[in-house]
Amino acid sequence: MKSVSIVIPCRNEEKYIGRCIDSILAQDYSADKISVYICDGKSTDQTPAIVNDYTQKHKNVNYLINEKKTTPFALNLGINNSKGDIVIILGAHSELYPDYVTNCVEAFNFGSNIGCTGGIIENVYENDTAEVIGKAMSSSFGVGNAHFRTGNQDGFVDTVAFGAYKREVFNKIGLFDDELVRNQDDEFNYRLLSNGFTIYLYRKIRSKYFVRASFEKLFKQYEQYGYWKVYVNKKHKAVTTVRQVVPLFFVLFLFVGILMSVIHTVFLKMYIVGLLFYFTLSLISAYNLSSETNKIFRIMKGFFILHFSYGWGYLKGIIDFFILQKKIKKDEILTR
Repeated sequence: MKSVSIVIPCRNEEKYIGRCIDSILAQDYSADKISVYICDGKSTDQTPAIVNDYTQKHKNVNYLINEKKTTPFALNLGINNSKGDIVIILGAHSELYPDYVTNCVEAFNFGSNIGCTGGIIENVYENDTAEVIGKAMSSSFGVGNAHFRTGNQDGFVDTVAFGAYKREVFNKIGLFDDELVRNQDDEFNYRLLSNGFTIYLYRKIRSKYFVRASFEKLFKQYEQYGYWKVYVNKKHKAVTTVRQVVPLFFVLFLFVGILMSVIHTVFLKMYIVGLLFYFTLSLISAYNLSSETNKIFRIMKGFFILHFSYGWGYLKGIIDFFILQKKIKKDEILTR
């Protein structure tokens, strides 16, 4: 049997970390083949005490302190300390189905060049807003062809959530980029694909993810995703996925359309038609997700925030990294 190491970056996760570890300990895969590495970014709540209690009772659970506090540092810390043939990256808010590890290992049999595999996230909503946002993010209209969210099909993809990686991938392409506060997984998967490996989505790999959300947090999160995606593009001199530039064009359409509408009524009519087309698609997509009027309009709000915030962040990234040639300093990285 393949040995499996599970790396979990976390900080102040006292509400979730115990449930996450319990789901790992309940796997139907051989327990002596699984090791767990909790990489804690100096939590100020009860997270260290909770994890240390597990380390005392289970020799395969390890507690590591992430001095830098950021996610990529935590990931690299866990990977460097682990020895598994397969390394699974997991979120502290997640809970695994008992056959999660078994299915991850099985998925690598579908192709010799598969370097990463992952599955479907089932969101567990902790408030009404989280449910609305989760529905927006499970729609193709909201997130494009991100199959790990939409759950459309098994097969080869460009990214997955909570990826399981062969050890040889890290040996060949290195670790996660510690300059990236956001998008470090997308950037890593781009390097993986560029080096001849593939990523396989296997829908039997299932996990629950406990979502606590607000529209404000969603805007900030996706603005950062868009912003740092530009940094990744510049670093690799390539657009990593086509879907990443669609929100940028949406934002440009909104801004340029307003300016052009002032110049001539023809542009105003074209702008109105464009807006009607967008909001019609949004309404249809939202209606397919919920029959409750109030939720339909809130889902539409979620769609708009997803698209606008990512595109706005991407535009800011172009200005900073390409036009102003901004350099990211280490101390700035740690405060973002």
